[in-house]
Amino acid sequence: MSKKHYIIEHMEDGMHDWCLLEYKHMLSNVGPDHLWFSCLSEKCLETMPEELKQAHCHSNDVMNLPGVDPSKVCLLDPSAEKELSPEDAETFDYFLFGGILGDDPPRDRTGELRKLGFAGRRLGPVQMTTDTALNVTRRVVENQGKKRKKKGAEEN
Repeated sequence: MSKKHYIIEHMEDGMHDWCLLEYKHMLSNVGPDHLWFSCLSEKCLETMPEELKQAHCHSNDVMNLPGVDPSKVCLLDPSAEKELSPEDAETFDYFLFGGILGDDPPRDRTGELRKLGFAGRRLGPVQMTTDTALNVTRRVVENQGKKRKKKGAEEN
């Protein structure tokens, strides 16, 4: 199975400390070749640290990212009707994350991406940070939902 790509649609004007921490964590987990940042604000790209610029960084919207086929993009959407499954790895090459956590009540900023017509999948009823959502998605589609083997433990 080919390695998947993960697109983060940064929906804030600037680059806040918590975003930087999450983005650096994502970069360390998936590597620069498989991580895309789409920032609609030039300020976002200007304030992005050099470390993150190792990934694919664009000021284009997600529909106009170079080399990305929109029909191969899956939007991770808490409002989607279908749960993400290992079989989705056969359909999608790119997994798109957008919005921001912490709004109470939620403002459904993912709705802005939903309007673009991407197929959507949800990760369950629990809200999670973006880096956690990426890691859960990666585990489902790349590792086919297999549990990680602990050091020294026998495989089930």
